[in-house]
Amino acid sequence: MKKAPKLLPSFATEAEERAFWESHDTADYFDLSKAVRARFPNLKPTTKLISLRLPLSLLEQIKIAANKRDVPYQALIKMWLAEKVEKA
Repeated sequence: MKKAPKLLPSFATEAEERAFWESHDTADYFDLSKAVRARFPNLKPTTKLISLRLPLSLLEQIKIAANKRDVPYQALIKMWLAEKVEKA
């Protein structure tokens, strides 16, 4: 027999709620058999525009590498940065 979910406490702040969920299991508070699939078709990743000064020769090398991979050079830079950050 399945247990009824526990009552969810109210939180005064987001920090208080975050601390609560760090030490509690969501499965104790929600009946996942009643979950409904949600769709968010218009969500886009948050991006921030930055200005980055590169030596012209480096930029040309990046563009050549991007051309060989058939991707935009800015996308290639983002991929390389993400890979490097992941390894760090």
